[in-house]
Amino acid sequence: MLTAIGQAFAMVFDPYTLMVIVFASIFGLFVGAVPGLTATMATALLVPITFFMPPIPAIACMVTATAMAIFSGDIPGCLLRIPGTPASAAYTDEAYAMTRKGEAEKALGASLVFSAVGGLFGTIVLIVAAPALADFALNFSSFEYFWLVTLGLTCAVFITSSEPLKGIVTLLLGLLVACVGLGNPAGFPRFTFGNAEMTGGIGMIAMMIGMFAISEIIRYVVDTSPPAEMVVEKVGNVLAGQWALAKKYPVQILRGSTLGTAVGALPGAGADIAAWMSYAMSKKFSKEPEKFGTGHVEGIVESGSANNSALAGAWIPALVFGIPGDSITAIVIGVLYMKNMNPGPTLFTTNPQNIYAVFLLFILANIIMVPLGILCIKAARRILKVPREILMPLILLFCIVGTFAINNSVFEVAVMLVAGVIAYLLEQNRFPIAPAILGVVLGGMLEENFITSMIKSNGSLAAFVGRPIALGLAVLTLVVWFLPVVLKVLRSRGAPVSSP
Repeated sequence: MLTAIGQAFAMVFDPYTLMVIVFASIFGLFVGAVPGLTATMATALLVPITFFMPPIPAIACMVTATAMAIFSGDIPGCLLRIPGTPASAAYTDEAYAMTRKGEAEKALGASLVFSAVGGLFGTIVLIVAAPALADFALNFSSFEYFWLVTLGLTCAVFITSSEPLKGIVTLLLGLLVACVGLGNPAGFPRFTFGNAEMTGGIGMIAMMIGMFAISEIIRYVVDTSPPAEMVVEKVGNVLAGQWALAKKYPVQILRGSTLGTAVGALPGAGADIAAWMSYAMSKKFSKEPEKFGTGHVEGIVESGSANNSALAGAWIPALVFGIPGDSITAIVIGVLYMKNMNPGPTLFTTNPQNIYAVFLLFILANIIMVPLGILCIKAARRILKVPREILMPLILLFCIVGTFAINNSVFEVAVMLVAGVIAYLLEQNRFPIAPAILGVVLGGMLEENFITSMIKSNGSLAAFVGRPIALGLAVLTLVVWFLPVVLKVLRSRGAPVSSP
């Protein structure tokens, strides 16, 4: 173990890895601070670059860029009332109200400091929970993995969408895309329509770049709203008074960090849902709920802790089971496979130094977030004034070149562009994108474990509930499926029902 930890330190503190961390941090801070450029988009844009990196620098690139982008999304929310990322939307009005009251430093400082605190809390849970879960997961067979994937897909539908039917539609769309090509247990070409390029399937990375980057570019092109103006000329010392806030709101910090980590670990949830839930909980349990919405820092403290802790939480199912906790880890899983760091419990036993390196990267990213975040806040005025009509074409060019470079394929570029248009149309009609991404990532795993289980059991469906863990997961999955239907039927009959 000590040898593996020593190797992890050597890999993380290698000059090349440190250089990647610095540049990825700057990139993440910039992308997060520009409204419309999300943390997921930052991750997708970095994938073509990581193709040419060793495994640990590639993961370092992802971890640091996303952590920085989630925080820096708070900056335009506070100064312009436009959230830089969806994770910042929950408390944008609160932060902007503080800015109007002359408390921009306090709002931004709380976002920065408690994002770092929440991120470190989530990392500690990741360090403790992931190896323990990996030991437990070594007992899993194809039967347990089938139910686990099914449960993950189900949770993604119900968690990420206020309209589950629309979530089911996009999930089925993702599963359909996962069926394309020869990558199935039978090795039979499906939905290729005689096209040789389609036999290799739809490129997951190209599709994700399209859905998260191209769709944002299209959204910018059709947006006719005038640019927002900053209400402050200069931001002062953002760290002043943060220790007092930490002493005043320790319960809120712990509650937000805990909730964020738990929500992050749920498939398809992610930092934005964690932030909304945390802000709602903060208001519900606050001693001063009437102050919320008027420029009250309590909600920012709790939600800021939640959104960054959710990032580390999302890596728990991604590393242990290969099930992404959010759209960011869905992209990261593709990079892990590309670097031969296949997610699963064996990753913890065959290459423990790589796992320790990932833990170190999370700790380092959240520590350097504070000094780099202060610099980003100081430079916010210049960053927010970058002409979007110059930035968006550059991003489009980068997407095209990067996608082509992965497999030197024009077909992949076409997939990216089509996926971008489809994602834009879906989101305009309030269809969630996350279930589609999980469908693509987990579709192959679902089919493979189902076919393997059927072969093992000689076609007997009873074997799917023949093992204790499989039975427990099956019951939990069926409860998630049918409980909402049962409650709805009981309500329609006028019976008094209390939601769980």
